Amino acid sequence: MPSMTIKIGNTGYPVALYENATVQALTDKLPMTLEMEELNGNEKYYYFPDSLPSESRRVGSIKAGELMLYGSDCLVIFYKGLLTPYSYTPIGRIEDTVGLAHALGRGSVEVTFSN
Repeated sequence: MPSMTIKIGNTGYPVALYENATVQALTDKLPMTLEMEELNGNEKYYYFPDSLPSESRRVGSIKAGELMLYGSDCLVIFYKGLLTPYSYTPIGRIEDTVGLAHALGRGSVEVTFSN
């Protein structure tokens, strides 16, 4: 299974990635640092200027630490679990989410993605 690291401040979070076209296109962009915005008190998001391949499906429930693509251009990190009627393309998951919500904080945050 491919992997990636998300760095927020001085803390790195390993991400176990799924194997799909979205993951390949995303990892081709690495390393990258994004200013991610807050939404709904449970996620951070970033809209890419270009589309990524997507295979969205209704996921039903989302766990803290999941990394998803909404539509074809919106990268989302969920830091709280929730039930959702929306469709996403699963990218991967942060296996150890201890401190993730605190690290992401309130408002926008700079997040670095690397191999």
